[in-house]
Amino acid sequence: MVEKMYPMTLEGKEKLEQELEELKTVKRGEIIERIKIARSFGDLSENSEYESAKDEQAFVEGRITTLETMIRFAQIIDNDGIDNDEVSIGKTVIFKELPDEDTEEYTIVGSAEADPFSGKISNDSPIAQALIGKKVNDEVKIATPGGDMLVKIVEVK
Repeated sequence: MVEKMYPMTLEGKEKLEQELEELKTVKRGEIIERIKIARSFGDLSENSEYESAKDEQAFVEGRITTLETMIRFAQIIDNDGIDNDEVSIGKTVIFKELPDEDTEEYTIVGSAEADPFSGKISNDSPIAQALIGKKVNDEVKIATPGGDMLVKIVEVK
């Protein structure tokens, strides 16, 4: 069976490794302690603290499994063979929407490290898909759920 590869930057992989370590060494212990305390309250069938702790434990264990898989199948992005002015995963792209010239800036990352609120968009997103492989001064038509938009790439860094 072929596993899915997770393209990411080295920085992104390191962040996932830190989160995994935190979950394994700190969070697991905290949850086990909460379960012990909740058990001491008696009847488990009507014990909301126990149920809450067990739910959190299931979530954390699921996240640990997900992180281990992502780290194991991480594909570190190497931009050595790509031109400095070409958009690719791991690079930041600045573009202007046409015709009103509103400027936007995004760093294109693998889906594992995407965080749109901090300007990191997934390489699977419609914007990234349209921009990858394009160069500075290219005009690109991007199909988005809100309709098509035309942009001009101003800078790639």
